[in-house]
Amino acid sequence: MLVQIIALLIFVALFAIGAIRGVQIGVLMLVGAAGTGLFLTDMTVEKIIAEFPLSIMILLAGVTYFFAIAQENGTVDKIIDWALEKVGSSAVLLPIVFFVITAGIASMGAPLAGLVMMPVGMQVARKYGVDYALMGLAICFAIGAGGFAPTSLYGIVTYSTAHDAGIDLSPFLLFGIAVVVYLVMLAVAYFMFGRKLFGRKSAMAAAGSVNSGTHATATNEFGTTGDAAGSTISRGSASATNVAFGEDDEDEALFDSSNSSASAESGPFTFVQILTVVLMVGLIGSVVVLAAFGKEPDIGLLCFLFGAILSLADPKTGKAALPKIDWSTVLLVGGIITFVGVLQNMGAVDLLGEGAEAIGSPLIAALVLCIVGGLVSAFASTTGILAALVPLALPLIAAGGVPGWALIAALGVCSAVVDVSPFSTLGATVVATAPQDHKARLTRILVKFGMSMVIIGPIVLVGGLVVPAMFF
Repeated sequence: MLVQIIALLIFVALFAIGAIRGVQIGVLMLVGAAGTGLFLTDMTVEKIIAEFPLSIMILLAGVTYFFAIAQENGTVDKIIDWALEKVGSSAVLLPIVFFVITAGIASMGAPLAGLVMMPVGMQVARKYGVDYALMGLAICFAIGAGGFAPTSLYGIVTYSTAHDAGIDLSPFLLFGIAVVVYLVMLAVAYFMFGRKLFGRKSAMAAAGSVNSGTHATATNEFGTTGDAAGSTISRGSASATNVAFGEDDEDEALFDSSNSSASAESGPFTFVQILTVVLMVGLIGSVVVLAAFGKEPDIGLLCFLFGAILSLADPKTGKAALPKIDWSTVLLVGGIITFVGVLQNMGAVDLLGEGAEAIGSPLIAALVLCIVGGLVSAFASTTGILAALVPLALPLIAAGGVPGWALIAALGVCSAVVDVSPFSTLGATVVATAPQDHKARLTRILVKFGMSMVIIGPIVLVGGLVVPAMFF
């Protein structure tokens, strides 16, 4: 038992050191897995390397490559521009519109790509009198909801880990659960911060709709002036999507308002952009059709297929997208899962299962696990938490009494709903893009909202998902 406890302490220590020092946690985990496996067990190097999740690596690489091409050839920016042109004249609908657009972007492999909408949303909120808290929360919720799509990072990590453990968790069910949870949270945000918008028409009709050709000049927090309705979209797209597709770390600065995207210029869709949209729809359609016939689609290979087609049609953007494959996340998830595999081989994970059983109630153990996931995720990488905690929940599931699919779905969503905290990337971005005189208020709101979700999220998800699943 002492060896297993030492291995668990090494795992926790490496996670903490990586988070505090800003070191790539995946690198530390791979080294830790090798050292633990070789010196504390009789595992060979070959067995340790075999724990690396190649299937997840292909999935993540394929998805981020395909959607990096879509960003590189200007399709993502063009879709944003087209969607914003359709915005109506009622300010009460604006957070919903931004929720839908952002969720769509976040579902394209990298949830943080949705941050492209944050600077746009904040300027629109200022212009049309929408509470910054409501707009910021709507965009954060959309990133979380889109992130659990079958084609995006949170969903991929959660359901892939469940499938590897033999737990039948439908990626579409997981996505549906996340969407429902975030829509409820959006409704709460409307009640708290958007009641004044109901029954009030914004000045939109008089001022002109977003991107409709009316150019209002605004000075942002970075001291630059620009078109609040149009060129802001280009600046946001050039910075945030570059970050999300692998050009920056999750905890680093996310904005460079001096950059602009030439691909976001007004004009009709090009042939390559039309082809990209068709393939995006084809990807979703392929996954749905194959799943309907009982086949398990390999989304990573499908993305590589469609990426290859786009590369043949436009070799320049295909080549430019290669460096944007999210190898950082592949390494993060791979390193953590490799270490967890070593822990499972030496019985350390079973030790945790015995500890969960000692609590006496599987339901209380599930609640505690979800609270721990939410609390740690409020200060650390959500992706890393998902990769670490989902496997550690397996002993509790194996002990019986708790449906595996329900617990893993609840744990995944609980680890993400706290990301509105200003201590995490999403919450910090809300504060960073708001006007100076609103930052203090937003920080207070996001601290309360994010920290409250550490408790409320597990109670709601365990009570509304795990408990019913135990009886049906």
